[in-house]
Amino acid sequence: MRILVCYDGSADAKAAVDRAGELFPGSSATILVIWETLLESLAHTGTMGMGFGMILPDGDSEAIERAAIATAQAGVAQATAAGLIAEPRPMVRQGEVAMDIVAAAGAVQADVIVMGTRGHGEVKSLVLGSVSTAVLHHADRAVLVIPSQELAHERQASERDRLPAGVV
Repeated sequence: MRILVCYDGSADAKAAVDRAGELFPGSSATILVIWETLLESLAHTGTMGMGFGMILPDGDSEAIERAAIATAQAGVAQATAAGLIAEPRPMVRQGEVAMDIVAAAGAVQADVIVMGTRGHGEVKSLVLGSVSTAVLHHADRAVLVIPSQELAHERQASERDRLPAGVV
């Protein structure tokens, strides 16, 4: 099994890595971190650090690239600890992030794309983040979207509240 794990260091991305390790122990995993240059980030958002999801450091594009590489290496370390055979894949944003993810999955011949519901750049909500939703709509292979532990606990508590009295 070959998996592509989308990673930005967020709680949701970390949950996705851990769950991938549980579901696919011993599998080959590519840890994908998509980053953009400082000028591209400013062009996409008008403000620093609100782009794809990585928290971008103040400074030039080389600093941002170093942060992306470090983030990918942190993801590899976590994936290895979770039982995966992992390699980093930092990638410069080419267009829409979701389409870059789909293209990366094809390039590494991934059997499945694993990702969290949202990353650093997403507004918290009870629906999937826009990137994960777009990947689901455009992928030509299986996509596994892992909710954060916080979101999963909220949903479990809500479900328990809806059960009739006496049902556990």
